[in-house]
Amino acid sequence: MSRNVIETVMGAVVLVIAALFLIFAYSTAQVHAVSGYEVTAKFSKIDGVREGGDVRISGIKVGSIVSTSLDPKTYEAVLTLSIDPTVKLPTDTVASIVSSGLLGDKYLALLPGSADEMIKPGGQISYTNAPVSIEDMISKYIFNATGSPTSGGQGAPGGGAAPPSLAPAPGAPGPGATGGAQGSGQNGGQPAAPK
Repeated sequence: MSRNVIETVMGAVVLVIAALFLIFAYSTAQVHAVSGYEVTAKFSKIDGVREGGDVRISGIKVGSIVSTSLDPKTYEAVLTLSIDPTVKLPTDTVASIVSSGLLGDKYLALLPGSADEMIKPGGQISYTNAPVSIEDMISKYIFNATGSPTSGGQGAPGGGAAPPSLAPAPGAPGPGATGGAQGSGQNGGQPAAPK
């Protein structure tokens, strides 16, 4: 009988601690939706952004993403945002989709501009930056580093000629020829001794 009482008390203590932890996590995580005025922003893509996501200025939550939709005419993604009424956004505000870390959640970052006129409720943020895809960056790096198969990894990506500013001057030694036309390559790129 005493063993059942001890197990019951320990179970109750664990449940109370778990409830306190959930209350603390909810109160500090800022997961509540911000009620305020609505504005929209159009993006070419919104990879990783979801409804209910944060809208932040300088890392501080000032709003929430209310909805996502597709503009049937331009095929752009449209985000509807709810912004805290105490925050007024200039008309030259820039909206960017950024990640909170390498593998973190994405959110909408606002960079207010310096215009005197403010975006009115129901207005639109005109300047936006689409998110950068890690996968795209990695694939560009891999394929640009290996070069094209026909050029042997030399020259400009895609097999084209180097821009004029990077091309060697006429009569100048090519890449790797430190000793000019006399370099033999057998003595570490040093010019051959005169005979």
